[in-house]
Amino acid sequence: MPLSRLIFPALLCGVVFAQNAQDTTKPAEAAQSESAVIKTTVDFVTAPVTVLDRDGNFVDGLQPAQFRLFDNEKEQNIKVDVTFQPISMVIAIQANDRVESVLPQIQKIGGMIEPLVIGSEGEAAVMAFDSRLRVVQEFTSDTGRITDAVKKIHPGSSQSRLIDAVEDGVRLLRSRPPDRRRILLLIGETRDQSSEGRVRESLIAAQLANVSVYAVDVSRVVTDLTAKSQPPRPDNRPPAMTPLPSGVPATPNTVMQATGSDGSSAQFVPLMVEMFKDVKYVFWQNPVEVFTKGTGGAQFSFVRQRGLEDAVERIGAELHSQYLISYNPNNKDEGGFHEIAVQIAGRRDLKTRTRPGYWLGSK
Repeated sequence: MPLSRLIFPALLCGVVFAQNAQDTTKPAEAAQSESAVIKTTVDFVTAPVTVLDRDGNFVDGLQPAQFRLFDNEKEQNIKVDVTFQPISMVIAIQANDRVESVLPQIQKIGGMIEPLVIGSEGEAAVMAFDSRLRVVQEFTSDTGRITDAVKKIHPGSSQSRLIDAVEDGVRLLRSRPPDRRRILLLIGETRDQSSEGRVRESLIAAQLANVSVYAVDVSRVVTDLTAKSQPPRPDNRPPAMTPLPSGVPATPNTVMQATGSDGSSAQFVPLMVEMFKDVKYVFWQNPVEVFTKGTGGAQFSFVRQRGLEDAVERIGAELHSQYLISYNPNNKDEGGFHEIAVQIAGRRDLKTRTRPGYWLGSK
């Protein structure tokens, strides 16, 4: 059954303030303020839903009538698709010098993609990123080509344009038919170095294209121990920025000041609201967490080869056990961030995971 069209109206930059009759803003500045907001209409919202039992096992076999979805605490009239839909996946692999020791492990998973993740009707493309963004293999259903493409990836520069890779992967997936699940699989560290794009715009692009982001994180402990040492940089920091002596309490960072925490999952929705508003003091130490949680995906990590294979198997199992919910919101007049919550009627023992919500521009 085709995926319903998903459109997320996004406030892409700035905040537009109402002007009264006494406003003396220049015409050019006024035109620029009006163009700062892009408004579209919401037709249908789609939300892939993962259902877990108390032991963390995936639950299938549920009936559509058991699902209840709330948009800003208002129950919606939903459609639940329990049939599996073909997958289009982009595998984006970090290929800089920091992961040189880990790449041999990553290169062994190419053969797992078709049987465990995308299935016999799926397709995958492979890209690598360091200071460059390179499509190593266009979309194909041939397991051999996928395996060969992953094996061809070799370490490059010291940079890691993770955010730009997400944006490029979303662009590739946007070209795929709308009746396919669109998945972006990131394999690499959680840090970004030298991207030109921003987390906020890249997340909006993923939501607009109905892309779910999954990630398998390379342990920083491994890369820190095995990466080639870089030439030391001069310390140009003023004295106030030097590390505090032992035993002296540190000053909270800006995320702690804004939320009272270090950005944990419990505080993710408020942080995402602030990001959509483009509040300058909010920054993201882990862009991968933003992409996975913001699109309803999941994040895994590994140290050894078996851990990497387990993560890939877990992602495949989740994708093949998800339910797809679509609905036409009955509260489109409410501007701002719309939080999504899914419940299973009569099953308090089950937990659900889906995308946290979407942004709706005010009229």
